[in-house]
Amino acid sequence: MAKFSRPVAAGLAAAAIAALCAVPLIGTSAQAASASHHTKHVLLISIDGMHQSDLDWYVATHPKSALAGLARSGSEYTNALTSNPSDSDPGGTALMTGGNPRSTGVYYDVEYSHKVDEPGAACTPGHPATGGDVVYDSPDDALPGVPDLATGAAHAFPSFDENGSIYGANGADRNPALIMNLKNDASSFDKSTFPVDPATCQNVMPWDYLGDNSIFQVVHAAGLRTAWSDKHAVYMSFNGPGSQGKSIDDFFGPEIDSQAVMPNGKPYPQDDDWAHIDAATKQYDGYKVQAMLNEIDGLDHSGKNHVGTPAIFGMNFQTVSVAQKSRSTSADLISDGHGGYTTSAPQPGGYQWVNGKLVPGPALSSAFASVDAQLGRMVAEIAKQQLTDSTTIIVTAKHGQSPQDPAKLVTVQDGPIVDAINAEWAKTHPGKTLIVAGTNDDLWQSYLSDNSQAASNFVKGYLWNHTAQGFDVNKKSVTVQHSGLARIWAGAQAARFFGVPVGNGRYPDVFGKVQEGVVYAKPTKLAEHGGMNPGDRHVLMLVSGAGVRARVVRTPVETTQVAPTVLSLLGLDPHSLRAVRVEGTRVLPGAVGRNQR
Repeated sequence: MAKFSRPVAAGLAAAAIAALCAVPLIGTSAQAASASHHTKHVLLISIDGMHQSDLDWYVATHPKSALAGLARSGSEYTNALTSNPSDSDPGGTALMTGGNPRSTGVYYDVEYSHKVDEPGAACTPGHPATGGDVVYDSPDDALPGVPDLATGAAHAFPSFDENGSIYGANGADRNPALIMNLKNDASSFDKSTFPVDPATCQNVMPWDYLGDNSIFQVVHAAGLRTAWSDKHAVYMSFNGPGSQGKSIDDFFGPEIDSQAVMPNGKPYPQDDDWAHIDAATKQYDGYKVQAMLNEIDGLDHSGKNHVGTPAIFGMNFQTVSVAQKSRSTSADLISDGHGGYTTSAPQPGGYQWVNGKLVPGPALSSAFASVDAQLGRMVAEIAKQQLTDSTTIIVTAKHGQSPQDPAKLVTVQDGPIVDAINAEWAKTHPGKTLIVAGTNDDLWQSYLSDNSQAASNFVKGYLWNHTAQGFDVNKKSVTVQHSGLARIWAGAQAARFFGVPVGNGRYPDVFGKVQEGVVYAKPTKLAEHGGMNPGDRHVLMLVSGAGVRARVVRTPVETTQVAPTVLSLLGLDPHSLRAVRVEGTRVLPGAVGRNQR
């Protein structure tokens, strides 16, 4: 029997800690230097799923960590809220534009609009919109289905590189490290899956669906370099409307829904994607971290071309989110020292009660340690390249996760509820389907074929008067009132909630806040994101860098404020952003030194 070495992640953590001990953290040398230093680079990091309470716990238990150093040296905003809904797409779009859904028009990854036509529908330019799905997600990849490398099953996963430019049309990604050569552009998409603009009969590209321009457009137009790395190619939407997808100079988006492959080219034994095995998620995040290190060094994400360190660049981490949602997951990839790998034994995910305190469980603790080690590598590389005094780091999260307390979990399958509503409607409207679209994670969103107030009220009344069956964390059957909802907005009420005109066409016709702990899913998850309970929205916010004074800011802020802050740090006008003008989004208090205003 081969003797296995320590986990790969643990080795990275040790290396990063050693590096941290050798270099100053962002902010320390900057504060010692004169305040005349101007931010030339902003590194923006989203640790998807991370709450403020997680930061509090991690800093208290790891006082020498990278996160603790960033918190000590910069401004920590203890009352930061995400967009509402708090899903990845509206949450990420908020960071990049300064806008909430009312101005961005982005409500979810998978949504619907009454102002577009269905993809593939027959179209005559200028005809009234018929309504259609707006899906900007992994099904839109140019290679949405390639064979399972473990079983040979056809069309099992989307390709890791989306467009097949690296692995070819069969997506056989036997050398996952080659993903660093990925070049994302419009060829990454099967644009026929995108909604159709009834005015032109053309498919709407992801960046053109946004109602607001983005920080990348403003920075790029100023002649500065931009870069971003994320989990799907469709997050090239952050380029912004009218950009033709070219305001992000270097976008790197390996497909997270693709098949997870160990460094030796063999599929993980769990035979799943990168987002359902936390050891694989750490490996996946590692590719994006390498892209950041290359960009800090003045190279492009592949590390092959000298282009200069971007003015704005960054990435999202997935490993915390995966560990929060998983009931059990293998947290570490283990090398045998001879080119072979295996995974550690599964560990409980989510949070657990210890001595009367709710704390991260084993898999989640490991996820935080992994992210912190990777942050430490970036901080060390910034110092190595002598960029400390000209770089500001912003660490936040697109979204949180709810519930944190597993005792509050109730999983409810929404499909039977939707079917029952449609069946009840059909009794008086034969042959008519009322709910035509919607995504329900830990919120309720319904888009209706009849978007009259009467139809919206019908759905609201049914949901409120319906008793649903679900399962608690121990998978025991439980009953929830009001379909698991705490409040429902229908028709004009929903429009007022989001602050948009009735007939806007993009907001959900029926929108609901869940009772805390309710997740619309099979009883396989511990948590989800997208809703508006505290666990969904109360996230960390750290700003550390040149001219940023060490302080704790308890004033309520929102993640939308990141966008104008980035521009201010770079000496650009925040009012260049449409969302800043429409919503009055402010720069984060105390994040910008006097010399940078």
